[in-house]
Amino acid sequence: MSHLTGASSEKLDYSSPVLESLPPHLKAFMVPQHYENYTATDHAVWRFVMRRNVDYLKTVAHKSYLEGLEKTGITLDKIPSVKEMNDILGRIGWAACTVDGFIHPQAFMEFQAYKVLVIAADIRQIEHIQYTPAPDIIHEAAGHAPIIADPDYAEYLRYFGEIGCRAFSSRRDFELFEAIRHLSIIKEDPYTPEDEIREGERRIAEIAADMGPPSEMALIRRLHWWTVEYGLIGPMEAPKIYGAGLLSSIGESMWCMRPEVKKIPYTLEAMYTDFDITRPQPQLFVTPDFDHLKDVLNQFADTMALRKGGVYGLQKALESGYTCTVVLSSGIQISGTLTEYRQDPWGRPSYVRFTGPASLAYNNRQIPGHGADYHKEGFSTIVGKLRGVEARLEYWGPEELASQGFVEGQRVHCIFESGIELEGRYEGLLRGENGKNLLFRFEDCTVRHGEAILFRPEWGTFDMAVGHGVVSVYSGVADPWAFPLKFEPPREKTHKIQYDAQMRRLHDLYAQVRHIRLTGENFDQLPHILKQIPEVNLHTWLLVVEALELMEGKPHLQGEVERWRRLLQEAAERYPSLAELLQFQGQPA
Repeated sequence: MSHLTGASSEKLDYSSPVLESLPPHLKAFMVPQHYENYTATDHAVWRFVMRRNVDYLKTVAHKSYLEGLEKTGITLDKIPSVKEMNDILGRIGWAACTVDGFIHPQAFMEFQAYKVLVIAADIRQIEHIQYTPAPDIIHEAAGHAPIIADPDYAEYLRYFGEIGCRAFSSRRDFELFEAIRHLSIIKEDPYTPEDEIREGERRIAEIAADMGPPSEMALIRRLHWWTVEYGLIGPMEAPKIYGAGLLSSIGESMWCMRPEVKKIPYTLEAMYTDFDITRPQPQLFVTPDFDHLKDVLNQFADTMALRKGGVYGLQKALESGYTCTVVLSSGIQISGTLTEYRQDPWGRPSYVRFTGPASLAYNNRQIPGHGADYHKEGFSTIVGKLRGVEARLEYWGPEELASQGFVEGQRVHCIFESGIELEGRYEGLLRGENGKNLLFRFEDCTVRHGEAILFRPEWGTFDMAVGHGVVSVYSGVADPWAFPLKFEPPREKTHKIQYDAQMRRLHDLYAQVRHIRLTGENFDQLPHILKQIPEVNLHTWLLVVEALELMEGKPHLQGEVERWRRLLQEAAERYPSLAELLQFQGQPA
């Protein structure tokens, strides 16, 4: 058993070198799988979905999917153990961990960036066997895991995580996420009153109607949805499935191939197409190959503050209000909460200010002595070139420093192109591995811009991060080990269902049938087991299917087989959803 602990400080029942190396804020999302808690009904649900899906997917899924099932250690007959999956995923440099339902997209994508497949530990209830809006182990393990055995796709997934976790979210994004998570939790609880579900749906509709312009995270989530979750690949006239949402859904894997589902070439325009997780998708996007996915992702990244930087990036960070990182042209990275920026007459950044704890880093490693404990009250710096001086500050060598009066222990007075003035005693600099100047240190320093005082001597040392411009701004921190993200896992937990006596008895009957399957003995007990169910309904039909499969081919049980097939047929006439499921099995409906 691993010494890793997750959100509840419980020891995890799996481990992996990849998981051990994760930053602390991601480890906080991880929970034990508790494999022993899966019921025989749960295993029957897994088995039904996997066997029906794989039988159909042989002809419509991308070739790497079926190959990947074997490579990732996923079998058709039982829910996979994350511990066993990690033993196999480790061979391709990946790992898996279990989490409690939906986690925020930024955290989800950051896991991907570290080559970790996030798996919801729960499994869908039998009532939602065709499709569930909540994440579950069928979707995550059976949908995502096999396809990552393809190296080209695995690299796309990792790269998507790297770009996606840097996208800025809006405050409304977080509200919508919490509302969707809440609805997914209560929908998977069979004892939730209908009026509570309707209220959850109303709340989502209310938030969605007032989202404002989509954030970077909202747009990139759409690209994730139309590729990783619901993507098709190949020629437009005969595409194959590679999206996990389709691969793991009995209903949607068949629905998506129908002519009424519009097929559209995948381009950056997909980011303007929203989706509804509660309904089958009316259109899907087709990529010619996995390389094209990365090309489109790079096109999107070019629109992000991550690559545009400048005032555009600073404004995105300011609007978001969450922890961000600003990267200056010298390579120095400033992480914290941006609360102010200024620009020069040409519209370029000239000053940035962070409120609250801040950290300075270089090459994604915190600079010694410049962590949140030192910059606990915040951090500010001037950006740009000195007026009348052609050379940029980050490139100044000893001669340039001396010519401008930057001599240790001497007072300097300089004016930047923006009009910001600095006057103080120069006390030295810090240079990066790239040879550029990263940080100038001043004591007894005043920084002003017109009438505004931006820094006073009594505030202490003025550490000026050096850079003639802002080259990148992104969500998150540069060094999450030294300056952890304040990104707490959701407070509302998925419901651990407390089954009533009737359902516990039904689980026991499923367990008896499962035991017969595993041992290959006592087949004559199957009719006796089936006689203990009051009727064939939406809870018991799968028990009948499991038992019938074991009784097939045994001449002395053929009378029972015919009887229970008739009862299944009658149940299918009462329940349309069951009729669809029995068609998948080859039963008349």
